[in-house]
Amino acid sequence: MALKKKHTGKEKKSGQFEVSAEVEVEDCSQSNDEEMTPSAEAIGSPTEEDITDCTFESLGVTEALCTACHSIGWTKPTKIQQEVLPVALDNDAKGYVGRDVIGVAETGSGKTGAFVLPILQALMKTPQRLFALVLTPTRELADQIRAQFEALGRAAGVTCVLLIGGMDKHAQKVALEKKPHIVIATPGRLVDHLEGSPGFNLKKLKFLVMDEADRILNMDFEAEVRKILGAIPRERRTLLFSATMTKKVAKLLPVSLKDPIKVEVSSKYQTVEKLHQAYIFVPLMFKDVYLVHILNELAGNSFMIFCATCNHTQRVALMLHNLGFTAIPLHGQMSQEKRQGSLNNFKAQNRSILVATDVASRGLDIPHVDVVINYDIPTESKQYIHRVGRTARAGRAGRAITIVTQYDVELYQRIEHVIQKKLPVYETTEEEVMVLAERVKQAQDHAVVKMKELAAKKKKGKKGRGGDEEDGDDTEQSIGIQRKIHGKVAARGGGGKNKKKRH
Repeated sequence: MALKKKHTGKEKKSGQFEVSAEVEVEDCSQSNDEEMTPSAEAIGSPTEEDITDCTFESLGVTEALCTACHSIGWTKPTKIQQEVLPVALDNDAKGYVGRDVIGVAETGSGKTGAFVLPILQALMKTPQRLFALVLTPTRELADQIRAQFEALGRAAGVTCVLLIGGMDKHAQKVALEKKPHIVIATPGRLVDHLEGSPGFNLKKLKFLVMDEADRILNMDFEAEVRKILGAIPRERRTLLFSATMTKKVAKLLPVSLKDPIKVEVSSKYQTVEKLHQAYIFVPLMFKDVYLVHILNELAGNSFMIFCATCNHTQRVALMLHNLGFTAIPLHGQMSQEKRQGSLNNFKAQNRSILVATDVASRGLDIPHVDVVINYDIPTESKQYIHRVGRTARAGRAGRAITIVTQYDVELYQRIEHVIQKKLPVYETTEEEVMVLAERVKQAQDHAVVKMKELAAKKKKGKKGRGGDEEDGDDTEQSIGIQRKIHGKVAARGGGGKNKKKRH
């Protein structure tokens, strides 16, 4: 029998967007179709009162975990948690025992809690080492998930290990030898340990979580994911979460899940009144000058500046630092230690400007951001929503300013189409802006020189170490490019000198 549950309602998510949400639960157990669209029989829909009155206790979460939730500020379950928890917590009355889950919901919807709580509850019931594995696309997201497991499982003595690139492999091996309860990993580094850490295996694993599966597969980790699936038991619970149901994700479903129930929270986003958005149209050659003018005008705020590439990010951060701004970069070509240091400094408000690639646009919880500046316009319009979602959170006001050059008009128009809003112009006076031109030019030149010095130093360091395989860019776009390059080199017979990077 196929089941389908559906309800609609209006809600606000983290003070960030007004959401017109539709939640759908499907029983996919009898569907072999790749798109998973079985015929459905409607069952009871919850009323608005049911949604309002929903608590973690009413969903079946134990008293100990409810206390832990309240201690970290989780007072009410989010929409995705309301739908996933009854399934993942084995609600016998509804026939959900042992069922796998597919959760389709946007980043920031509370997906982490939807899998952390069921895993911890099951672990407390039947304690076991190497109980669960969580796969994530980025190092920062993995670390954030680890923090939530430790915060919610502290009273029960739950232990975790983080397996990500950019960190010491030997220290990770030592941690694995202690057999922690939870393993949180990026796919490449986990495969490294499965193949190269004697005595480590996941043959008794009970839970597998693939968080942001669309991003994992967009980063061309499909081969690694399949290796991992071959190294873990078939008899397990699998919880797969994805912002979008891409063809790559759909292709993975038949080999990774059994008898799944699909929970979909599809959302139409509209920015709330407290998020003030604007754009500024500038000539490309004076883009940096206008950026500095905006930062001067809005001095005293905390900023996130999004750039398209690691080079842009590093150059802009160096230029701003030379002009006296407390700017720090965050991108995938930094070592993990430096990336975490940048993030921690910004979170602690020791630095007022974080210049970042899209590695910081999804999944990360950075509570205090006053202004988001899109220095480079994202090529995917929905990425704009993730970026500006870093500000105007939890009912606070925020601003988002997008810099548009003569080459960005089409991309910008797509963004306005997606958000269904014509944005106002951020007003400036050209004469006031151009006063900064000479000083900005000097800072630009200094940044270029510094970039060359850093590149030469890095190249020299790599020769001394025989190559550094840990600090590469792990953003989606760069991983795809790296894999294509490695494929071409291998085809020419040079694959031995170009070992695939693990992240």
